[in-house]
Amino acid sequence: MTRESYVARVRARFGQGLLLLPSVAAVIRKRSGELLVQERAEGGWSLPAGAIEPGETPEQAVAREVAEETGLTVIAQRLLGVFGGRDFRHTYPNGDRVEYMVALYRCEVARSAVSPSDSETTRLRWFARADAPELALPYPADLLFGRGSASRT
Repeated sequence: MTRESYVARVRARFGQGLLLLPSVAAVIRKRSGELLVQERAEGGWSLPAGAIEPGETPEQAVAREVAEETGLTVIAQRLLGVFGGRDFRHTYPNGDRVEYMVALYRCEVARSAVSPSDSETTRLRWFARADAPELALPYPADLLFGRGSASRT
């Protein structure tokens, strides 16, 4: 059973105008330091991410979004930062406009079975820092990849 998202309910009343949207994004790395990135169905690359639903904590939202978009079960280990402002604005192909306020979490994989399970994700790929594509939102590379040290995943 699918439920209509909070954002869809707000859009039905508000239209395509600019919404400030509390969101989360996941930094998931292999021991080798490679970062998990998703190719979006609308084009471009992003971290597994999405809106926080009413009643959800940011940690619950990041676990839910990662599960939906990658098939992974994760635990939010550490808040890396909170980002927003004009650089975090996005216009979707249908004309909906948002400005994300994103809580970026370093996540630990609890169960590994990488496989997109929603229509938003075309494919998933692991990237080394030197080969990573430009992401839709401008997160600091040092937070995504660390400062040269491998991390636990």
